[in-house]
Amino acid sequence: MARAPKTGSAEAARPGRNRHDRHVEPDSVDYDDSQDELIVGEAVALDLRPASFAIRAAGCAIDAVVYAGTYLLVIIALTASGALNELGAAEAGILSITLLVLCLIVAPIVVEVASRGKSVGRLALGTRIVRDDGGAIGFRHAFIRSLAGLVDFWFTSFGMAALTGLLNRRSKRLGDLIAGTYSQYERVSKAATPVFGVPYALSSWATTADVARIPSPVARRMSQFLAQAPRMTPDRRVIMARSLADEAAVWVSPIPYGVDAELFLAAVTVLRREREATALELERAGLERLRPSLRGLPHGFPDRG
Repeated sequence: MARAPKTGSAEAARPGRNRHDRHVEPDSVDYDDSQDELIVGEAVALDLRPASFAIRAAGCAIDAVVYAGTYLLVIIALTASGALNELGAAEAGILSITLLVLCLIVAPIVVEVASRGKSVGRLALGTRIVRDDGGAIGFRHAFIRSLAGLVDFWFTSFGMAALTGLLNRRSKRLGDLIAGTYSQYERVSKAATPVFGVPYALSSWATTADVARIPSPVARRMSQFLAQAPRMTPDRRVIMARSLADEAAVWVSPIPYGVDAELFLAAVTVLRREREATALELERAGLERLRPSLRGLPHGFPDRG
């Protein structure tokens, strides 16, 4: 298919463009991002999401029920079996304290180290304890957090954890402040891919427009721009739309005049999507017609399963 001439593309989808406009590479992205970022040694920015206070409180409540419930169940089981009655008062006290230490201190350490920052409550809510630099915690971090948990949770009835969590930007409790850790939210909702049609201003033009096969790099930059445009600054959004419209106009005929560059890109993207969908449908129909010949056996050839 012959490509449409580029003549007139300067006015096609970029009204008001003058020769003093600065050229910007289409694949560059500029948008406001208020989320926390961590710059690692390789100069890569990691997008980190600390868990909110409500999520942390819910996770801590679940873990407290699990660990304290385990202790109570063991005590009840030993009492019902008569094991505690056979011991003296001193031995029963020592056993109770030992079980309390195992359930409230040792068990959280083992669980956090083995699961690399997870627990029952964090697994249910999609969070994980990580270091301040985003790395996985070790035995030292879990040990400090577990010991500080006695003050955060049990000695102060969760008061210390609530106070420090409300006053900290990352909702850290006292154990996190000492160990250098925080709770990171890992559960990401599935991003819905927006599906849009031809803009109303170009609906009549789309009935006669001819969009040739656009190279994959250009089509990919167009799709990325349309997806990220709402997060860009207005000036950069206009400049990038005009630059991409100049590139796309080479493969479009006729050129629509007096339309916004972003609307032009959206219409071309929709027409390209419909063109590719039609081509795939024709290919599928052709394979269906050839299926008997492709899967059939020669005349008289036995079918051996």
